[in-house]
Amino acid sequence: MKSAALKVTNMEKRTAKASHKLKGKRQTYATYIYRVLRQVHPDTGISAKSMGIMNSFVGDTFERVASEAAKLSLYNKRRTITSREIQTAVRLLFAGELGKHAVSEGTESVAKCTSSK
Repeated sequence: MKSAALKVTNMEKRTAKASHKLKGKRQTYATYIYRVLRQVHPDTGISAKSMGIMNSFVGDTFERVASEAAKLSLYNKRRTITSREIQTAVRLLFAGELGKHAVSEGTESVAKCTSSK
């Protein structure tokens, strides 16, 4: 009887290990945050805890912009989120000068990307 119970336990362990392996990598913005930090302050580092906070901040901001853009596309009875919805969402979410600066940086990036293609 002990061997049957032991076999089940081993099987459960193998299943748990297999499911653990299937999780995959978690998406992170750490590489991009670090690149921007290098551009702005080349001699400054960032701790792992601070990188985690920045990663959460960027992820949260992305979710908020995407959610607002989705709402705007639904209000206009469209199924596609275009650059116009993204731009309007950024203007709504970021107040005043920060919103204007974010829109101008985004417009510049899109222009640069489309001109290189």
